[in-house]
Amino acid sequence: MLLLTADLVLPGPDGDRVPDGAVLVEGSTIVAAGPRAELDRHPGAAGARRRDFPGATILPGLINGHAHLVWDASMTMLQNYFDADDTELLLGVVSRSQQALRAGVTTLRDLGDRRGLVLRVRDAVNGGELTGPRLLCSAAPLTPPKGHCWFFGGEVSGVDAIRAQIRHNAELGADVIKVMASGGETTPDSPPTWAQQFSAEELRVVVAEATAAGLPVAAHAHGSQSIADAVAAGVSTIEHCSWLGAENSGPDLREDVAREISARGIAVCHAYPPDWRGFAEFVGEQRFQAALDRVRWMDGFGVHFLPGTDGGLPTSVFDDYAGALSYYVEAVGWTPGRVVELATSGAAAALGLERVGRVAAGFDADLLVVDGDPSADVHALHRQRLVLARGNPITPA
Repeated sequence: MLLLTADLVLPGPDGDRVPDGAVLVEGSTIVAAGPRAELDRHPGAAGARRRDFPGATILPGLINGHAHLVWDASMTMLQNYFDADDTELLLGVVSRSQQALRAGVTTLRDLGDRRGLVLRVRDAVNGGELTGPRLLCSAAPLTPPKGHCWFFGGEVSGVDAIRAQIRHNAELGADVIKVMASGGETTPDSPPTWAQQFSAEELRVVVAEATAAGLPVAAHAHGSQSIADAVAAGVSTIEHCSWLGAENSGPDLREDVAREISARGIAVCHAYPPDWRGFAEFVGEQRFQAALDRVRWMDGFGVHFLPGTDGGLPTSVFDDYAGALSYYVEAVGWTPGRVVELATSGAAAALGLERVGRVAAGFDADLLVVDGDPSADVHALHRQRLVLARGNPITPA
């Protein structure tokens, strides 16, 4: 047994606060959580190892909804990926996943893998052979021949190939099916960002086949028509959701589609990097402001957001998730409490995770202890005192 105490416990949902709180952990599970005085009387507390954290807050471990562990976040990340053999990539995946964990990320969704390398790391972590965050893995994303991110190995042409690739990913043990519904910026000579890569019918096949395998679908979609088709097909999450008009014609905001995203409970992963200020300078004020306007516009329809970083892209490092979360407070204008919820219990709900994202009895002991109160100051998330991953203590970054 392990008894943790702190000035404050944040169970997960915004507004839930337990002053002078405590959490009792047995193995990988939270046994009890609540006021310190109550837990001191718990039958398991008498013999428990106790760790007190004055001036600190205990909250759920953070959840990063979008990353690519095979990329190294350098300016030459794509060339490095091509040059690396599987052993080098595997070691990089382990290192970067552990960087994320030491920074308080206890769950990370990886949306681009080569030959199941991230799946191998996930299985080693789940089996206790490696220390790391809980990993949710897509294996190779579906994309047309020479489409966006074709180099992951998920090229498909036609519905038969789509079905076969999804079955293959499911057999590998994928946790989610990723489909590149639109083009993207990373892949040279692939369709442009706004362009559709799959038809509406093909996306319906993707969702139907994934559903038959018991898997959710994450749709990379920048173009507005790709977003609309993905929503109609019934995907679980939309990555980026940039609302780009055809032929690079500028924003194409569709209220009916935004309302449908909200009504269906589809989560949008905006995926902005930790160094969002540097990224804003790189893309320019106009493009940065347009991205902010889109987020606020979607928020007005009640769209649920899933925080993520697109980790692995240039400067999108794995050891500063707190920096990425500060974007939603300092640029978008949301409260720190709301952002903490989005990155914990909200993210868990968006990803269908039933035992993580909350500090409550019966949940996995994925916990973060930080100095200060992150529901009042998001930068408190940088001041890690302790990380627990399924009950295992980790030295913070």
